[in-house]
Amino acid sequence: MGLYLLDYGAGNVQSLANSLTKLGHSFTWISHSSDFERATNLVFPGVGSFETAVGHLASKGLLEPLRDYVKSGRPYFGICIGMQILFEASDESSSKGLGIIPCPIQRFDDSDKSVPHMGWNSADLVDTKEDAEGVDAASYYYFVHSYCAKYDPERYPAAMTYAHTTTQYGNELFISSVRKGNVFGTQFHPEKSGASGLALIDAWLRKPDSEHIHTPSSPLIKRTPTSKHRLTKRIVACMDGDQYDVREKAEVAVSSTVAKTAGAVRNLGKPVALAQRYYEAGADELCLLNITSFRHSPLQDQPMLAVVRAAAELIFVPLTIGGGIKDTVDPDGTKRSALDVAGAYFRAGADKVSIGSEAVYAVERLRGTGKADGTSAIETIAYTYGRQAVVVSIDPRRAYVDPETYDGPYKDELVMGKPDGPGSERGKAWWYQCTVSGGRESRPLSVVQLAEGVEALGAGEILVNSIDRDGTGLGFDLDLINLVRRSVKIPVVASSGAGKVEHFVEVFDKTGVEAALAAGIFHRGEVSISEVKEAMKSAGINARKEIVGFE
Repeated sequence: MGLYLLDYGAGNVQSLANSLTKLGHSFTWISHSSDFERATNLVFPGVGSFETAVGHLASKGLLEPLRDYVKSGRPYFGICIGMQILFEASDESSSKGLGIIPCPIQRFDDSDKSVPHMGWNSADLVDTKEDAEGVDAASYYYFVHSYCAKYDPERYPAAMTYAHTTTQYGNELFISSVRKGNVFGTQFHPEKSGASGLALIDAWLRKPDSEHIHTPSSPLIKRTPTSKHRLTKRIVACMDGDQYDVREKAEVAVSSTVAKTAGAVRNLGKPVALAQRYYEAGADELCLLNITSFRHSPLQDQPMLAVVRAAAELIFVPLTIGGGIKDTVDPDGTKRSALDVAGAYFRAGADKVSIGSEAVYAVERLRGTGKADGTSAIETIAYTYGRQAVVVSIDPRRAYVDPETYDGPYKDELVMGKPDGPGSERGKAWWYQCTVSGGRESRPLSVVQLAEGVEALGAGEILVNSIDRDGTGLGFDLDLINLVRRSVKIPVVASSGAGKVEHFVEVFDKTGVEAALAAGIFHRGEVSISEVKEAMKSAGINARKEIVGFE
């Protein structure tokens, strides 16, 4: 008897387990259909696609026991897909949901915004007179989804009696949490929502069961979108490979920051401590990139898996891992797919994986054949874990041409140096050429072709680096970022070139990107995350308020 967690086999459920451990709650994993009978409280932290979730549950014989559990009246808490599965069906799937809430899950309209809805947004209570169930109207929570339950009390009155909070994205209102009877669910991820999310989880778990099983219906209240949603712009703190200190120290005992990988004891203290520092400073997301130099074999000598595990125990915001996400072969001849490598990172506590050179090769194949073959890292990972789990990191550099005579294939993408721009750019023209192998090899592919290609293959987000601006401190390459932002309808993260707080304000103001990333200036302490966010707020740019720690 007690608290049980349901893991259907896809996505990062370790983060919720880490949250419960931090909060002091013991739990048991559902490992067999009979475990549902022993559960007095059930949490389902679903991640990924509706189709995958239903399919995996059905194949493991867990779908009908889950339905029976929810109908039994015992407390249920569903997160993301764990909430969506309560509904009748989803536009992304031919499979049916549990049908507890009588309305469908539908895709966001991407005509006026990027999809997925990715980042920190508010959750507004439908009935402010009832128990908030831990939801704080002044807080922000982390969302990452392409499909939602639209808030429509006129068309779906019975379903809207479950609506506990609504959230606005673009001009659409959707249900961001449900609460009625024994059911509670959030579209957002409280386990990735910092201190506010931890407080919500803790509040639900500490309530006596009797307070969970007879929660009232919500009133049918007409709501209309406001002139502006409250989605914040994200600040991403990145740790590059040269900031890791993963060295063999055989004389040190294995602990949370010292771990055995491939038979060697490695010190994980520096990257884990740095990740925690950024989390406590208010970073909205963390990135660990360029990590391939630390492995002899993707799934054998993996100190970064240990880094992810240790960091995920201490940070409760989204974590992206990059480097080595590709099909490989171990020294003993064992084949490892990109999906295998990504799955290992997700099980360790990562939320997203970043793909670099492999994405370029995949788009080249796509353009060569005219169709996707379903075998690329982007496609296989997005199909299994959802496109929101796949970030493509692109590394373009300027290819200069004569503006008077150039008539090549990229003439529609040419950028002209501005008369009032840097002296080195005046009178010049260039297009952005994609590279692989960390910029060491150029490919016959433009940044627009790559961006459009990876979106078509299933990427959920694009990280735009600039080889020309990296490390210069001159600011983000706005021309490059605008080219990408205008070419796709998925979220874009600006990277490379930040040297002062004004550069972050500038890139948000002049490009409309969803997030901006920096590494060196944060690492060296030249600019703090709090200074960046204060500058953003002063400029009228929505930023998440930092809440340090959870007690």
